[in-house]
Amino acid sequence: MGPTDNPEQAKDKIPGTPEEQMSALYQLTLTWIQKLERSRIAEYTELLNRPWRLIWLNILSGVAKGVGIAIGFTFFAATIIYVLQLLGALNLPIIGDYIADIVRIVQRQLDLNTY
Repeated sequence: MGPTDNPEQAKDKIPGTPEEQMSALYQLTLTWIQKLERSRIAEYTELLNRPWRLIWLNILSGVAKGVGIAIGFTFFAATIIYVLQLLGALNLPIIGDYIADIVRIVQRQLDLNTY
């Protein structure tokens, strides 16, 4: 039988004296306080009590996400078009014609939409 086979030894020791119990309770309370501070629950409840601030923050975050998606998609699409132009310049038999058609369509669309 090993030392961990005894269930009584595996349990945490329950403090015996009132001073030990108060110390254990104090340590447990400190641990809870630190966890609550890390979770920032007070700031969250304050935000829930101010609905206009919550709406404003959500609008700002939505606009930031939309701008980020637009910029990211622009770079992605430009990279794809650049790669397609490079592949079209290689004059591959079937793929080259298909890519050239795509590039022509995109360039024609860009020429029509002058902002």
